[in-house]
Amino acid sequence: MKKNTKKIWIAVIVLVAAAVIFGVIYKFAGPKAQQGSKDCTIEVMDDKGEITAYELSTDVEYLRELMDEAAENEDFSYDGEDGDYGLYIETVNGLTADYEKDGAYWAIYVNGEYGQNSADLQPVADGDTYRLAYEASGAE
Repeated sequence: MKKNTKKIWIAVIVLVAAAVIFGVIYKFAGPKAQQGSKDCTIEVMDDKGEITAYELSTDVEYLRELMDEAAENEDFSYDGEDGDYGLYIETVNGLTADYEKDGAYWAIYVNGEYGQNSADLQPVADGDTYRLAYEASGAE
């Protein structure tokens, strides 16, 4: 029994060490927010492919904060749910994406590239364009 207990403790220590190492790497290599004044654009592409653009001057650091500012000052609105990976955007400008119904979701693009972060973790940089695009796989 002592041999098995020792193996379990070693495994636990290795897992904790790995978690700490990954946390440190993420802290130093993860997305960084840009401080100070910036001019950015939020684009919303609806289910018909029509795009509405919102030009914003801001000093916020993350996309969710930029979306909050747009919602306060523009005819922009959004709703979503906080989950394990950050904000899951469900509705933008009154259009709800229902993944269970038709495979639809709101994708985030940064300067034309598919986003790698949730709105909570996506840093805002001067001159960037953030597109919230309604996408559907058509699965029923």
